[in-house]
Amino acid sequence: MPSTNNARSRARERNNVLSRPEFMSLNQPLPRGPGPSESRGSARRPGQNKPQASQPSEEPTDTGSKMPEEDCMQLNPSFKGIAINSLLAIDICLSKRMGVCAYTSSSCGGCRSMVTLLALTGHGITWIIGTIVCLTRSNTLAGQEVLVNLLLALILDVMTVAGVQRLVKRRGPWEMMPGLMDCIAMDLYSFPAAHASRAALVSKFLLSHLVLAVPLRILLVLWAFLVGISRVLLGKHHLTDMVCGFALGLLHFSLMESVWLSSSTCQTLISISTFSWSPLI
Repeated sequence: MPSTNNARSRARERNNVLSRPEFMSLNQPLPRGPGPSESRGSARRPGQNKPQASQPSEEPTDTGSKMPEEDCMQLNPSFKGIAINSLLAIDICLSKRMGVCAYTSSSCGGCRSMVTLLALTGHGITWIIGTIVCLTRSNTLAGQEVLVNLLLALILDVMTVAGVQRLVKRRGPWEMMPGLMDCIAMDLYSFPAAHASRAALVSKFLLSHLVLAVPLRILLVLWAFLVGISRVLLGKHHLTDMVCGFALGLLHFSLMESVWLSSSTCQTLISISTFSWSPLI
């Protein structure tokens, strides 16, 4: 009997110990969700699940974590962007293939001097000096009127092309340094092609204001095209530069036709510029 009493007393003491607050978790049944390792860990560290309000958040804020749009890769570009980039790539590839006279060591380098001479016929300085010489030798009012308007159109073409080239600053397909004549005429960049613009302007101007036979008219159009293509063969311009140059030359012609100076105005300009040249009556 004494052993039975001792066993009962030990059971009472065990129940009293387990009823203490620090051992209350041992009397509760285990949860079904988490595993035994997680339950033991939670029992060992009861303060781990408490929200830590005093610690700063480790997540990056939206203000400093976002990259600028220009630094991000466009994984889904627009159809317009794909089309423009594809056309530019085709333009560069074709222009490089057509630059057969870019250097003396190129495939057609032996024709470089002849192509250069052809391109010189469309140079701005050549046409401006030639127009001034013809103007000094002209004795008719009609001829002086046409030449003065042509001179103003050439000056407008040179200034406009130089301004657009400095604004765009596109290099040629072969990255060549501009020559002395190009520096004088401010033809330093590739877009638009100054020679093509000038050839289109001059050919359209002469076709409209001179009475020429059909073979001469065909030769004039062919000359304008060859002058534009010669710059591509020399590796100075892209194909798109040549096409835009032709369009710009035609635009200059239309603009000059809309502000065409009369004969009396041309005579006044001649008298002001020469001082000793009295206008014809």
